[in-house]
Amino acid sequence: MTKRNTQQRRHTILSQVNELGEVAVEALAEQFQTSEVTIRKDLTALEKSGLLLRRYGGAIALPQEIVANSDSLRKMAIAQAAASLINDHNRIIIDSGRTTAAMIPELAKKRGLVVMTNAINVANRLLSLENEPTLLMTGGTWDPHSESFQGQVAENVLRSYDFDQLFIGADGIDVERGTTTFNELVGLSQVMAEAAREVIVLVESEKIGRRIPNLELPWQNVTTLITDSGLALDTRKALEACGVQLICAEV
Repeated sequence: MTKRNTQQRRHTILSQVNELGEVAVEALAEQFQTSEVTIRKDLTALEKSGLLLRRYGGAIALPQEIVANSDSLRKMAIAQAAASLINDHNRIIIDSGRTTAAMIPELAKKRGLVVMTNAINVANRLLSLENEPTLLMTGGTWDPHSESFQGQVAENVLRSYDFDQLFIGADGIDVERGTTTFNELVGLSQVMAEAAREVIVLVESEKIGRRIPNLELPWQNVTTLITDSGLALDTRKALEACGVQLICAEV
């Protein structure tokens, strides 16, 4: 069984789960003419990617309250706007974070992508895509706070590559200074920005104006800020005055 056939089968399984609400291992094995062990591996991989829930003998679709919490309408609007900036065959970095991870389904129609990430959840979601982007991992030291790889090894790996775009989130936006974070490990974010021609920040409007001590990326290192349409008009003008391209996605 080739990797492409595996991804196509998992894509079909996910479509059936979302349409029917639940699927059974035995029925899927008969449908795809494969073993139940293979189907269980498929369901486990899809569950790890946050796309369904395993149940005895099969799997069920994610409850709507979980979908709403993990991928809010604002996150999805921002993710769609971000994905629209990506061309086929682009070389991109996707940083850890729930908003950046929400981009992954939007990449399904892109061709020839090369994607570097420091996050296991982003990597797992990328591997579930049928179009099979080339996946690169930074490696490094696992940081449980950010749920991502950090440190000198990751930084050195990034310095070996050249990328078109970086997509990165933020814990807060200081309108005067730039993006801010609770995490003191900001070195990797800065190396990511240095390795990419465009730096695109994805953040919900409620985080803009939130001042956090740790400055992550100053405005001179940011190309574009994507947020949702809940941003106040005076804040929009203040951000545009900082020299960044501002995109407010309609929710």
